[in-house]
Amino acid sequence: MTTATETRTITVAHSPDSDDAFMFYALANDKIETGELHFTHVLEDIQTLNEKAMRGVYDVTAISFHAYAYIADKYALLPHGASIGDNYGPIVVAREPLKAEDLSRMKVAVPGLLTSAFLALRIFNPEFEYEVVPFDRIIEAVQEGRVDAGLLIHEGQLFYASLGLHKVLDLGEWWHERTGLPLPMGGNAIRRELGQDMMRKVSGYLHQSIKYSLEHREDALEYAMQFARDMKPELADRFVSMWVNDLTLDYTERGREAVRLLLSEGVERGIIPHPVKVEFIE
Repeated sequence: MTTATETRTITVAHSPDSDDAFMFYALANDKIETGELHFTHVLEDIQTLNEKAMRGVYDVTAISFHAYAYIADKYALLPHGASIGDNYGPIVVAREPLKAEDLSRMKVAVPGLLTSAFLALRIFNPEFEYEVVPFDRIIEAVQEGRVDAGLLIHEGQLFYASLGLHKVLDLGEWWHERTGLPLPMGGNAIRRELGQDMMRKVSGYLHQSIKYSLEHREDALEYAMQFARDMKPELADRFVSMWVNDLTLDYTERGREAVRLLLSEGVERGIIPHPVKVEFIE
């Protein structure tokens, strides 16, 4: 009598955003064969995911690269699945035309202290006053004058101008001009406790999922539209194109160098309290 192969459940946690949904389309809809592994998806906002990663809650989790500094003992980085902006990134906006060099005199709404956007802005200028505001309420906080400026991640980067707001600084442009590198925002991390073999196996399926979505773009985009927070299809398409691209499928050495540099600069400036060993699963 042959025994059935025992299935193993792997938890994959990511944000309820169109770019993450696009990436995991194939896995979430059984488009690829995953053998004895069964993947369950958990959707939570990035702030919650960063906090839960500290406790090693999920097998695979989306995280901000800033947060990786505090979870590197529990997680390694997967070599794919990253959101990396090449000469674009989070944008500081204001109601009035303000200059980036005047940031020290501003109060800025930021989407979370462990976000990579906040880390990059602190590297640009460590001296500004800030208030943590949920990412989808930042534009409102700027419009109502509760803050002088807001740090936009997600789709607000694409339509702030149509609301009459002004760009103060594009952190991706600044970083690229300064380093020649892309600006890494978020990646996927995998729990070290799974062991090397399982980590590699899971990594292979996740890579297949991203590749499948890029090759079946229309279907994956249609699925991702459920998570697009009322964005029009062409806006969602632009947003997904920004954050799911060739660097998502493979960081390349340039992308990996960017992650190492962002974290080491955070350490040098005293924003991150200890050196970080950046380790990718091969």
